[in-house]
Amino acid sequence: MLKQLTLSLQFGALRDAALHRAALPRHKVVRWIRHALQHDAEITVRIVDAEEGKALNRDYRHKEHATNVLTFGYAQGPVVSADLVLCAPVVRQEALENGKTLQAHYAHLLVHGALHAQGWDHETGKRDALEMEAREALILDRLGFENPYQG
Repeated sequence: MLKQLTLSLQFGALRDAALHRAALPRHKVVRWIRHALQHDAEITVRIVDAEEGKALNRDYRHKEHATNVLTFGYAQGPVVSADLVLCAPVVRQEALENGKTLQAHYAHLLVHGALHAQGWDHETGKRDALEMEAREALILDRLGFENPYQG
């Protein structure tokens, strides 16, 4: 059964905001995240530029570059509470490099971030990474997207 989701979808100051807004219609973002949820959730999704993405990654992960998605999880249950921050230029570049549509890559990263918000972690070991990748692939298949880890 799909879980309830309260979603705030925010777009920062982006040069090509229309492109990213078109790839992220609210109803699809809700659908993608809900398929990844094991509990009801309150999630904010914020799409940012490279400057904001780099500052957040530096301040919270001590890495001097923007990354595709950052998950700030506050509660894993009974109601998941999290902020998912996606860096638009990084997402777009990765989609181009991997021959994926922008929408498909956003769907993958939102599922990935929602799993992180629920305690899934691919950086704790090979087994955990494989389990998380398999879970992502299953969810994305149900949503009609190809396995992002094949090809």
